[in-house]
Amino acid sequence: MSARRPTLAVVGATGAVGTVMLDILSTREDVWGEIRLVASPRSAGKRLTVRGEEVEVQALAPEVFDGVDVAMFDVPDEVSKQWAPVAVERGAVAVDNSGAYRMDPDVPLVVPEVNADQTRNRPRGIISNPNCTTLSMIVAMGALHRAYGLASLVVASYQAASGSGQEGIDTLHDQIEKAATDRTLGSRAGDVRAAVGEQGPFPAPLALNVVPWAGSLKEDGYASEELKVRNESRKILGMPDLPVAATCVRVPVVTTHSLVVHASFETEVSADRAREVLASAPGVVVQDDPARGEFPTPADVVGTDPTWVGRIRRSLDDPASLELFMCGDNLRKGAALNTAQIAEVVAEEFAGS
Repeated sequence: MSARRPTLAVVGATGAVGTVMLDILSTREDVWGEIRLVASPRSAGKRLTVRGEEVEVQALAPEVFDGVDVAMFDVPDEVSKQWAPVAVERGAVAVDNSGAYRMDPDVPLVVPEVNADQTRNRPRGIISNPNCTTLSMIVAMGALHRAYGLASLVVASYQAASGSGQEGIDTLHDQIEKAATDRTLGSRAGDVRAAVGEQGPFPAPLALNVVPWAGSLKEDGYASEELKVRNESRKILGMPDLPVAATCVRVPVVTTHSLVVHASFETEVSADRAREVLASAPGVVVQDDPARGEFPTPADVVGTDPTWVGRIRRSLDDPASLELFMCGDNLRKGAALNTAQIAEVVAEEFAGS
């Protein structure tokens, strides 16, 4: 008997991540039977292309989940909180890309290259997708952890404007356009702020600038993005006491997050051996030849799926530590791709049914 091909629902199909999701579903190996596209009532009736076919968008309602095996949610937290349990009640496994369930102890936080086995540990019927910043490094760090045993992480992120949604992208482009008319900008304190005007979702100008803030204010002066890096890394790696220090910075890049990582391990490390470990790890590409100017940059890797790693060095002061630079597209692996990969792992459960 041939395996049954499960039915998939994509909730939030018309959003920024949902649009990337449809491209991913159209280019990866097709494991799905019917694919239903779901969005808010105002988007119902639109026709979107997936797998080369036009599919009409349905309005989000309980009945759209009838007969659905896996439902992927690319929607705001409050929508996931309301509707993921509804999908589960109707018989679907919910794979959620929002932050609603990431730290719920009864919801696994999954990166298939690191902890795919946790997809079956879902007492609430929900599987959560990590934050895009965490995802930009955790595949590489998972591989190094398996080789050396991770002891601590110090992380500085350089996050793209698209991490703040379409408003962030539009704000950056608008600011660049205004700043481009005056080549003297950046020579006097406050001149960029005065020239670009509206800050959009950012607390300071992003054009011609970097902003040491991403997310919302939490206790002790930390930004929410910094705590996500710490807490999510611990959960994914199964290391609840792992010391993690993160500082998140917004930079004038449209899409693709970058990170500088200082990683300490339980044993002495070698830069050459670390390159070998990373080069053989699924979902990781090593680009590391500084003598030839070869290392990953956001402008060169945007639109690709892997985590790109370069500038791999053993710490000058600690033979058990590495310094690395990483880039990952925050809309692909950082959101849509990882969600799709989780869903594909769940789809394998239907292979014998």
